[in-house]
Amino acid sequence: MTHKILVVDDDETLLRFVSEYMTREGFQLLTADRGTLALRQLYEERPDLIVLDVMMPGMDGWEVCARVRELTDVPVVMLTAKTSEADKLRGFRLGVDDYITKPFSLAELAARIRAVLSRSATQREGEPAVYTVGPLLIDVRRREILRENEPVAVTPTEFRLLSALARRAGQAVSQEDLVTEVWGSLRQESSSALRRYIWFLRQKIEEDPDNPRHLMTVRGFGYRLEA
Repeated sequence: MTHKILVVDDDETLLRFVSEYMTREGFQLLTADRGTLALRQLYEERPDLIVLDVMMPGMDGWEVCARVRELTDVPVVMLTAKTSEADKLRGFRLGVDDYITKPFSLAELAARIRAVLSRSATQREGEPAVYTVGPLLIDVRRREILRENEPVAVTPTEFRLLSALARRAGQAVSQEDLVTEVWGSLRQESSSALRRYIWFLRQKIEEDPDNPRHLMTVRGFGYRLEA
């Protein structure tokens, strides 16, 4: 299967080099030099993955990513010169799947793209369409969560985290396994984010977030989702 990759960057030279290299690597390449064109390409071409530069004139990468997440859960790899934890946490909240810091090698970019595509495919294979855990219903195909039949608004990262716990409902899942499953190759940078996202989810799914009944901490190990 030939994967269709959309690369978004206002640097025409970079777009040309990336396009030539990735085409030789067996990918079908689409390019856009601005956010509005990227969104049009997303709608018309349905790419399998988006490589998105943060710093662009007009609509920057953050805004493009937010718009993308309103439409689809297609994997997103961000290109950035920024490496601060605050920027990475911002990306996690928007549902970014991986980061590559400029300057980067084209071989590294190809490897990261393959890793994200592989992880995305693995998460879909053989997965039930719906998980029901107590008052929660997690619809994997529709990317929706209901609590007592009422929709719960969550970010893509929150959805991945809750889905990872729902797949093993009633079982303790280690922090390491959750971080790897939700953030993949970003696991070193994202370890500190896990507790924050557990807190976010408790605010949304628990009747009393300070005394949770469903999203439980397993002290010294990880977390467990209970009915």
